[in-house]
Amino acid sequence: MVRFAAGLTLVVCFNSLAVADDWPQWLGPHRNGQWRETGILEKFPAGGPKVVWRQPVAWGYSGPAVAEGRVFVSDLATEQDISKLNNPAGASEVKGVERVHCFDAKSGEPLWKHEHPCDYKLSYPGGPRCTPTVHEGLVYHLGGMGRLVCLKTDDGSVVWSKDFREDYKAKVPFWGFCSHPLVDGDKLIVIVGGENATVVAFDRRTGKEIWKALNARHPGYSAPVIIEAAGKRQLIIWDGFNLNSLDPESGTLYWSVDAAPLTEMSIMVPQHSGKYLYAAGRGPRGGMFELAADKPDAKVLWEARGTTGIDPINMTPLFDGDTLYGVTQNGQLVAVDVTNGKRLWQTTAPVTGGSVAGSGTAFLVRNGDRYFIFNEKGELIIARLTPQEFKQIDKAQVIEPTNSAFGRKVVWTHPAFASKRMFVRNDREIICYSLEGDGE
Repeated sequence: MVRFAAGLTLVVCFNSLAVADDWPQWLGPHRNGQWRETGILEKFPAGGPKVVWRQPVAWGYSGPAVAEGRVFVSDLATEQDISKLNNPAGASEVKGVERVHCFDAKSGEPLWKHEHPCDYKLSYPGGPRCTPTVHEGLVYHLGGMGRLVCLKTDDGSVVWSKDFREDYKAKVPFWGFCSHPLVDGDKLIVIVGGENATVVAFDRRTGKEIWKALNARHPGYSAPVIIEAAGKRQLIIWDGFNLNSLDPESGTLYWSVDAAPLTEMSIMVPQHSGKYLYAAGRGPRGGMFELAADKPDAKVLWEARGTTGIDPINMTPLFDGDTLYGVTQNGQLVAVDVTNGKRLWQTTAPVTGGSVAGSGTAFLVRNGDRYFIFNEKGELIIARLTPQEFKQIDKAQVIEPTNSAFGRKVVWTHPAFASKRMFVRNDREIICYSLEGDGE
């Protein structure tokens, strides 16, 4: 019998991590894709949104973080053309330098750069995967080969660092280390992947290990989140085989359930709303779980299989009331009834431009009653999503797709939205766009 607990409200405990208009980590302040600012434009001006600044960067799948008046983004500098080395079935070798850049958020002025030599041996070796996490004067970056570094936000100096391969004997996952670090009070919680150390909590200021837990056969690629359910704060860890709930203070396991995707591709960040928790990928397990309110427990409500639910690859579906919106592995944006997994509608229009579904991805961010959808072709779409329909309001090309996948050009990186601006990068540059509405 499946037994586990989850939460009633997604609380990524950053303890006043950021003001509302910061985007200090993966998927925003609360890791739920919600952009809370007002005064945002209704439609794009002629020619698309206004460019505020742009700066050169190199290869990377990692999105930018925006906090404390600064923009942080990581990349891999190399002389090799990584777009020609992508191999979904094998690892490619790249010699390069992994870097963390810091720019002034208003002007784009480069403020500092941290770098260290780092050779990659990964499938899709196109640079770091993890968005930096910023909190109280410190920025945490996890590189593609497992180097975790804590830097001062004011000058980029190293406070502490870890090498998961050396310190925890962790094996590099096929697609690299992808789990965005999570700040919880005085702790930094990270998926490490070592023996009896699938997840480790470090003192965020010193790097000292506080606890370690789980011994998963594969760490997966998902990121940790913290929820509250049945009167308990619970750390949700989705490894390559199981969905787990732990006490974030001690690492003690509350529950674990079989949620194994194909090829250990647990990627999306588990999301929840009310009594529901969603975690799914490329089958055969995963889907919607119904949470118990009186004790740490829950049950499988329905599994994401075939045309039931959403089976995303590298995006995270979002709850909106009783509807779940997300992009399936075959490139369709779908709306799903939370209670039964029934697809209410589906369309390829905002993902692949209306072509026949095959593959493709897009990232969703909700702002009020609208969604900003950034697809792998480098387009930004403003739309309204309802249980009845997808309605496009406007669309603009905002950045060039510079990498490749399955014979097509792609940009697989999540933008940041802060200070009424959008910050987006490819493998050549990072661009800041104004999304401020008229008269605001």
